[in-house]
Amino acid sequence: MTNSPLTPGVVPGRLPAQAYHDNFTDHEPPLDGHEARVAADRCYFCHDAPCMTACPTSIDIPLFIRQIATGTPEAAAKTIFAQNILGGMCARVCPTETLCEEVCVREVAEGKPVEIGRLQRFATDTLMAKGVHPFTRAKATGKTVAVVGAGPAGLSAAHRLAMKGHDVVVFDARPKAGGLNEFGLAAYKTTGGFAQREVDWLLQIGGIRIETGRALGRDLSLAELQKQYDAVFLSIGLAGVNALRAPGEEMAHVRPAVDFIAELRQSADLSSLPVGRDVVVIGGGMTAVDAAVQSRLLGAETVTIVYRRGQEKMAASGYEQDHATSAGVRIVTHAAPVAVLASGEVEFAYTADTPDGLKQTGETFRLKADQVLKAIGQTLTGVPEGLALTSGKIAVDAAGRTSLKGVWAGGDCAAGGEDLTVTAVAQGRDAAEDIHAALVGA
Repeated sequence: MTNSPLTPGVVPGRLPAQAYHDNFTDHEPPLDGHEARVAADRCYFCHDAPCMTACPTSIDIPLFIRQIATGTPEAAAKTIFAQNILGGMCARVCPTETLCEEVCVREVAEGKPVEIGRLQRFATDTLMAKGVHPFTRAKATGKTVAVVGAGPAGLSAAHRLAMKGHDVVVFDARPKAGGLNEFGLAAYKTTGGFAQREVDWLLQIGGIRIETGRALGRDLSLAELQKQYDAVFLSIGLAGVNALRAPGEEMAHVRPAVDFIAELRQSADLSSLPVGRDVVVIGGGMTAVDAAVQSRLLGAETVTIVYRRGQEKMAASGYEQDHATSAGVRIVTHAAPVAVLASGEVEFAYTADTPDGLKQTGETFRLKADQVLKAIGQTLTGVPEGLALTSGKIAVDAAGRTSLKGVWAGGDCAAGGEDLTVTAVAQGRDAAEDIHAALVGA
């Protein structure tokens, strides 16, 4: 983002050089071998484990933790990767506090769950550090599959299809593979270029070619892909950004939070990134939290998240909300933007939940803001003709099949997802299994 006459406070280099390094180190440091064994020993290895049910990819959590406890983390990693080939990233970014760890028997009884996410990272990092890929390709089938979108769903589908012996070409509009794992997650959650290292490791299965800079609707057409390939899997994500519908949102200092995060993730020098003195983030999900916390870490003096409903309805988990406030971010709820003002302020109206829906109370207030980040959701754009939609996303059945024969979809672009990396991985994996069955006549 460039400075503008309206935003003199948006400048780079707010902090000493060392501060950028310190602020963007691993948010959740990895366990060492001793710590991992101690953490694993807390697991009851439940026979009917609720944590497995809560995991969207159904990882056998008691088994992999037992494998860590018995000193075989590589075997634990294979258990994880068999269900979730992006288990390394999910260990870093999954909201385990609202999934597997929330239902852990230890959490229910003691208020302190087994550290499933950190144990998963210990196992997957151990195996990946050895450069070993735990799976081999089946005999070539002669079938080819196009995957459009190299995010979590697309990569998961591509790997499973390649493992089954199919040849896969993955197309992506961006200059790098990874999707939101590369461009959309907080930098302190995935340090050291992990997203690209994970892609490179995944590709060791063989049979996958990635072509970047190839966008559906611009460089590719679905009709041509259907002719050239035996099956197509769409994992194109959500490219559009919802509007505030408030006067002044076209001003230069108002931008999508996803663009702010992507710019940060691709920056080789964080001190060169401009950030405001007073930053306002509008929204209540993970993107809002990631943008707000990173604004603080870049040196913003005041950062405020403003959400139109109550805090209990924010999509960001309580853990993430607490992380934001501990980083110095203020959270204001029951307030909706009504105008972005040339004076360097945003005007909000207080809201109330009523039997007729959310209503403004008529009372307003203003916040100083030389930088405004929109994090109020994204929308599907560029949908190929002929695909049925539901609730603004591609309609799919339980196996990921769309309304077009030979076309499957998964990830954020498909209906029924939860906008989580782990859910996208599960959808890609399950669609790949159905594609395989269709291609081999199983």
